[in-house]
Amino acid sequence: MATIQNVTDDTFEEVVLKSKLPVLVDFWAEWCAPCKMIAPVLEQIAEEQEGKLTVVKINADQNPDTVRQYGVMGLPTLNLYKNGEVVKQLVGAKPKRVIEKELEEFL
Repeated sequence: MATIQNVTDDTFEEVVLKSKLPVLVDFWAEWCAPCKMIAPVLEQIAEEQEGKLTVVKINADQNPDTVRQYGVMGLPTLNLYKNGEVVKQLVGAKPKRVIEKELEEFL
C-alpha cells in the first residue's frame, strides 16, 4: 500500500526534484477545507499508481520557501513534477476522474 510522504523545504529537492518517477505534490494547509476533501482522493491515486507515480504533501504554512519558489497562490494546488520540472498544475479541489485525466499523459 502506497503512503503519501510529507516533504519540507529541506527535503523537497531530494524527494521531488531528484525523483526518477513523476511526483504529484499536494500543497495544502490545516485550515483548508478543500485540501481535506481531496486528501482521500490523493490516497487512492497514490495506491492505484504505485510504481508509476509518487504522491507527496507539503504544508504551505510550514514551508513558505517552496511555496514562494513555485508561485503557489491558492490551496490546494497540485503540481506534477517530472525530471525536476513542473509539467502540470491544478488549483482547487477536483474530482478524482479530473485529476486522473490531467495526469494520464505523464504516466
